[in-house]
Amino acid sequence: MEVLAIDDAAPAHPNPEPNSEPDPAWRQWQGRVKQLDARWWPLWVVLGIIVVFLVLTVGVLIGALVLVVKIVSGILGALGRLITGDS
Repeated sequence: MEVLAIDDAAPAHPNPEPNSEPDPAWRQWQGRVKQLDARWWPLWVVLGIIVVFLVLTVGVLIGALVLVVKIVSGILGALGRLITGDS
């Protein structure tokens, strides 16, 4: 149990000893953290292809939506001109 105060005075906090040298296990992983493991390249290629197809699909859908909106607005504009008698 930690004592928080004795006679209304907080105890002195011990200074932790500075650890000048990192953990040896961490030093082993430091170079590996910055680069991808070569064994996983097939997964990254497959995921990249999936992402490219998704982006292209979204682009085609947006293009089709814009085209449909333009066609519908053109038809409605032509009907409006026909009804009002404008040329």
